[in-house]
Amino acid sequence: MLSILSSEWFKLRKSGIIFIITAGPLVGLIIGLLPSFPNEIEINQWYMLVLGINLTYALLFLPLITGVLASVICRYEHQAGGWKQLLSLPVTRWRVFTAKYMVLIFLVLIMQLLYLSSIYGVGMIKGFTDPFPINIVWKSILGGWIATLPLVALQLGLSIFFKSFAAPFAVNVVFTLPTILVVNSEHFGPYYPWAQPFSMMNIGGGTDNVFFVPWDQLLIVVGGSFIIFFFGSLQYFYRKPI
Repeated sequence: MLSILSSEWFKLRKSGIIFIITAGPLVGLIIGLLPSFPNEIEINQWYMLVLGINLTYALLFLPLITGVLASVICRYEHQAGGWKQLLSLPVTRWRVFTAKYMVLIFLVLIMQLLYLSSIYGVGMIKGFTDPFPINIVWKSILGGWIATLPLVALQLGLSIFFKSFAAPFAVNVVFTLPTILVVNSEHFGPYYPWAQPFSMMNIGGGTDNVFFVPWDQLLIVVGGSFIIFFFGSLQYFYRKPI
């Protein structure tokens, strides 16, 4: 497994991955630096900042960029018989799939930490005097990362299925854009996988919970969709003719 992981890192070195994982946090930084509405109610300045940036970052950029990352990590295998060359080595398919998945979720975690740095940087630039709510913000950062775990598994499966770089991204866009409407629905929002990153990062929920969504939603929607997407994609990879 370690040799496969090191191979994946080696292939990513010249893929421009740094620009991809910094795109979302950079957009968050720019949005945060834009003139904001005056804080007319007594609320921590950091809360207003996170709420404002999350509307764009967690709702659109986070799920979309995870799809781009999945396409990048499978790009080399789709060129010049890369899958045949890789699987001709003494490696099993489940190790290859798991290694790619582990690299993807690690990259998403790095992106979330960079996003946290963007939030803190905006506050410092604007001279916020309120205390930084680290106990609230870490829930948002970690919760958003956990919510992407099933989406990453699905997008990895789509990237293996499609040879085109743009095809899995287009599918991701089709399901991400309706999130703007679905997230406001009490009936569909809590169960729509692409809405979970925003729900898990939304600091407007109850802060007494581990995250900002009920445990049943976390286990059923995030956990259930992870099982379906991960093992469904892995099963397809096992049966994929090479």
